[in-house]
Amino acid sequence: MARGRGRRPRPSERGRGRPVAPPLGGGIITGVESGRDGEWFVRHVPGGSTVKHYRCPGCDQVLPSGTPHVVTWPADDHGGVEDRRHWHRPCWNARDRRRAGFRRH
Repeated sequence: MARGRGRRPRPSERGRGRPVAPPLGGGIITGVESGRDGEWFVRHVPGGSTVKHYRCPGCDQVLPSGTPHVVTWPADDHGGVEDRRHWHRPCWNARDRRRAGFRRH
């Protein structure tokens, strides 16, 4: 019986066994941004690395998996997992132009 190189992984199997990214509080910060609403740690996430759906607090629309976006959390207390928010990039950039007190979570 001849042995081949093995079978190719099915599309549903690709990506399994890849290392999991460390938590956002683990030092992977793109930068700190300031606005009317305080200082925020900000991480720009490329679309190819997202596997979950999130809801943007700026527009209240779903960020489908695979969508490039921004993850933010308060800089003053380093925020926990529950403080992280996933935003569309334009929504994050427009947050200071929204009327005062307007927040969607």
